[in-house]
Amino acid sequence: MTIAPTKDKATTNIGVSKPRVDVREKVTGAAIFTDDVQFGAGLLHARAKRSPYAHALIKRIDISKAKALPGVKVVVTGEDFPNRTGLYLRDRFIFARDRVRFVGEAVAGVAAVSEEIADKAVDLIEVEYEPLPGVHDPVYGASSEAPLVHPDLGSYEWPNFIFPVPGTNISNHFKVRKGDVDSVWEKCAAVVEYTFRVPHVQHVPIEPHVAIAKVDDEGNVTLWASSQSPFAQRNLIAKSLDIPESKIRVIAPLIGGGFGCKAGVTMEAIPVAIALKAKGHPVKFRLTREEEFYTNFVRQGLVAQIKVGCDKDGNLLGLQNTMYWDGGGYTDYGVNITRAGGYSGSGPFDCPNVKVDSLCVYTNHPVGGAYRGFGMSEVHTGIVQAMDMLAEKIGMDRVEFLKKNVVQEGDKILTGMTMHKTGIKECIDKAAQAINWGVKEPNSAPNKLRGKGIAVMWKAPAMPPNAGSSALIKLNEDASVTVMIGGQEIGQGTFTAMAQIAAEALGVPFESVKVKGPIDTQYSPYEWQTVASRLTWSMGNAVRNAALDARRRILDMVAEAWGENVEDLDIKDGYVISYKTEESISLKNIVVYGIPKPNDEGWIGGPVVGSGNFMPTYVTGLDKETGQGERAVVHYTTGAQAVDLEVDLDTGQITILKAVSAFDVGKAINPDLVRAQIEGGFVQGMSSAIFEEMKLVNGHMQNPSFVDYRIATSADVPEKIEAIIVEAPQDDGPFGARGIGEHPMVPTIAALANAIYNATGVRVPHPPLSAEKIYLAMLDAGIVK
Repeated sequence: MTIAPTKDKATTNIGVSKPRVDVREKVTGAAIFTDDVQFGAGLLHARAKRSPYAHALIKRIDISKAKALPGVKVVVTGEDFPNRTGLYLRDRFIFARDRVRFVGEAVAGVAAVSEEIADKAVDLIEVEYEPLPGVHDPVYGASSEAPLVHPDLGSYEWPNFIFPVPGTNISNHFKVRKGDVDSVWEKCAAVVEYTFRVPHVQHVPIEPHVAIAKVDDEGNVTLWASSQSPFAQRNLIAKSLDIPESKIRVIAPLIGGGFGCKAGVTMEAIPVAIALKAKGHPVKFRLTREEEFYTNFVRQGLVAQIKVGCDKDGNLLGLQNTMYWDGGGYTDYGVNITRAGGYSGSGPFDCPNVKVDSLCVYTNHPVGGAYRGFGMSEVHTGIVQAMDMLAEKIGMDRVEFLKKNVVQEGDKILTGMTMHKTGIKECIDKAAQAINWGVKEPNSAPNKLRGKGIAVMWKAPAMPPNAGSSALIKLNEDASVTVMIGGQEIGQGTFTAMAQIAAEALGVPFESVKVKGPIDTQYSPYEWQTVASRLTWSMGNAVRNAALDARRRILDMVAEAWGENVEDLDIKDGYVISYKTEESISLKNIVVYGIPKPNDEGWIGGPVVGSGNFMPTYVTGLDKETGQGERAVVHYTTGAQAVDLEVDLDTGQITILKAVSAFDVGKAINPDLVRAQIEGGFVQGMSSAIFEEMKLVNGHMQNPSFVDYRIATSADVPEKIEAIIVEAPQDDGPFGARGIGEHPMVPTIAALANAIYNATGVRVPHPPLSAEKIYLAMLDAGIVK
């Protein structure tokens, strides 16, 4: 076959909204939790005995009655599993041993032939506790007066970028010192000082946590889990149970909602531990909805004490931010949220003098873990409101104030890192323009007050400096392409994006690319975790490299067969073409069987498999005392969000008339998926801003159900949501791309709070920004009577 090749002939796969890959066709056994259908009559059901105390010593556990109950096969306690576990700080046991540190902590586990029998057995377990004084506020918890939640903190294991303070409740103290902030306040024309509080919230995935573990007679472990972190789970469970990683296999089908709560290890080690005592029996452990609310990861609470000042022209001079993170009873994941809060603790602002103290504090609250935004929503709630207050105090337009002070390419940010290219000013301009910023528009009714607010954000992928990705590309006889990855599809469209990257780099139609699932640590290439909005960037680089490797192998084969230079060849739409001779050949068959030599003298080539990996090698350590270093993070995604809303004077209810989000994504691999993330992120951010709060009283959650824990529904979604894509290419991203999964909900609380203030003249700084809270604030201010 001969074609007329041109270098721009093929349709590009990048920057085009390709249809979402239908992973259902490719994920064999996606509906894994079908009990007896898949796992047989030997399936056991596990339940956990949980602590009713927020803080107490365990004096005695009697499991004899539970073991004697017919139908019970296994009963275990913390005495059976002495090793600690944890992703960044090994501070927790699978089952509590010496003491309990939050309400709902597992102290024993049961496996029985039915869940009902398991529940009865749990009730028969007798535990004697000695209650201890609790810590229920992080500021108090960080003080010398607070009782110690972890007296043995100094004996725990942690990496060199986490800084615990043994003998206190501070499990990580991350510091940033840039310039001399203490000397600058007297030089400021205006200073704002305020304390902001952000409550705990729950991820509330539609699918609660569920995992099934089976141990065969040779000690090989298979874990099926609703997981964002199958490789991390394999690693952590292996260490905590002294099992070689080669003997643990984790299978992670599609997830019914994650948002960070299914990252790391939370409940997944429990069925594995129990299954070790019931070899040959699959053990299923499923959290109830109530357990999902407070026995697993939650978003940490935060108390942020912020002081910021500027000169008469609105230039920032000093910023001080002291953050007390309510890490809960264990902070194995929370310490890294604190670290991320620290190196992002100035917000996306260029300020010559910065002092940040980010403290992760043990309390007797539910365990804080990864949540969409990884601490950035909480950080920006205070910083961006403080900037809004400072702009008003100096008498400057908010948009102009933000544009004057946001970071730009070449700036030295708070950690000393040089800022890369960013489109944040363009984001501000486009968001402001979309809501007619500066135009006072009429209220819709006499009892309504109308206002507009704007907020900015930045977020870096919060991860270890050496978090890696890998990928395999396999070509089939019909020239279809199989992509094998270790990153998880959690609804964000990563399988589709990876298919597009592979197709573009290899030179084949998108429709011919299939992504292999489910993720299986025995067969899938390694991926650190599906967190941090890093997959498009990190795993995308690995997929691109694997595709380029496969492409090189194909072109080398054809160049040898045709006697041409590789530089004269290309792959377009599934054909190898020569720009020199205008010859072409389909990839069909040759990518498996190769190409025959002339005169039947043998063959060239063979089955084509491409491999690729990616790991950032340039992230440097930061000084423990100053937080300074050459490169703190891989990059920052930046953006802006603006809202136009009305407040009802009779009820305090807010109505969002229009919400606009503009984000610099580097390069939109799939614009439709990017817009979907931006829109969905705003709605989730709005939900956490207006409705959501875990009401904790002495460590006990008062609203662990959807009856009392309100989340946004379709009825709450604003009629107008506009998503704006800005593209300032990332130098090390695949085709210039950066992640966008978490970022759209980061500035929402601040944007809404600023808009409410603009409408009413009353600052309601602490979420949730409920109708009741707004109305009472207006009442106190004399706006309503």
